[in-house]
Amino acid sequence: MRDGERTRWLLLLVLTGLATLAIAAFGVPSPALFAGLLVATVLALAGRMPERVPAAATTAAQAVIGVVIGVLAQPGTLGAVAQQWLPVLLVVVGTLAVSMGAGLLLGVRRDVTPLTGMLALTAGGASGLVAVTRELGGDERLVAVVQYLRVGIVTATMPVVAALAFGATAGGGGPGASDGAGAAWPVDVGFLVVCTAVGLGLARLTRIPAGGLLGPMVVALALSLAGWSFGADPPTPLVEIAYAVIGWQAGGRFTRPALRTVVGSLPLATALIAAVIALCAGLGLLLSRLTGVTPLEGYLATTPGGVYAVLATAISAGGDVTFVVAVQVLRVIVMLLVAPALARLVGRGGPPDPADP
Repeated sequence: MRDGERTRWLLLLVLTGLATLAIAAFGVPSPALFAGLLVATVLALAGRMPERVPAAATTAAQAVIGVVIGVLAQPGTLGAVAQQWLPVLLVVVGTLAVSMGAGLLLGVRRDVTPLTGMLALTAGGASGLVAVTRELGGDERLVAVVQYLRVGIVTATMPVVAALAFGATAGGGGPGASDGAGAAWPVDVGFLVVCTAVGLGLARLTRIPAGGLLGPMVVALALSLAGWSFGADPPTPLVEIAYAVIGWQAGGRFTRPALRTVVGSLPLATALIAAVIALCAGLGLLLSRLTGVTPLEGYLATTPGGVYAVLATAISAGGDVTFVVAVQVLRVIVMLLVAPALARLVGRGGPPDPADP
């Protein structure tokens, strides 16, 4: 590695670390991803970004995020919706259809392809979508910015809507709130290594799209549902590094034309996000009528993202935390499993993004 390139990597690492600490202080979800995106964008526009993020690092980061998503599906969590699986599945599909339809509307802009628009506004699993967007043929720069704009708006408005529209008040932890201890770190690391190795091997054999994320995710999902995860979670430092790498991948490709495209898309994207939030709230009321949960629980179960804010609000209001989280997790899993097929359906056609260098 040349001295100049080594200096660029050192600058990227130091600035990302500092930015992550600063952003985390404000409670922003996935602060390392947001920090990596921001720092890499600034360095790319200034001509100080390293030449490229190694493909092996990107694949490893996708694998870690896949395992993070896979272990969310614990038997007890998804078991909460088992007896009412049909209305829950219908509402989950409806939520995805609403958000993806809004994304296709974003694709009416001449400088945004329908595929990029769809991926940018699809509800749930922001980090997973950003990680695989490039492989699916979309522009991960726009997808990253709009996805985290969506998460930010949902997170900021959720407590207000829950209080004003549904009368949520602070209360005790609802059913399903868990305070159990996790596994020891060797178990965490061992589980991550096994899921990554087996998942990447299966992905190569089956040649599935976005296999770097989906392969490990499916293995982690299967082991979790079988009760063989032993309470393991990928170690937090490795998860934060993975988020940062995904942020670098997107931010490092920013150019001035790309930045103009993203900025120009934000007004329409914001309006569409607001429409998606309102329509998903309506689906939440439908879920409440079909399953007998409270309107507040239906709203929280169908909000288009912000799962950690959803969890906090449900616990504070004394709602059925297990049901709410189960619906949110189910949507993320369904979305990531069907995204490659939908990406092929939407196609890589349409006008190329002028933002591409």
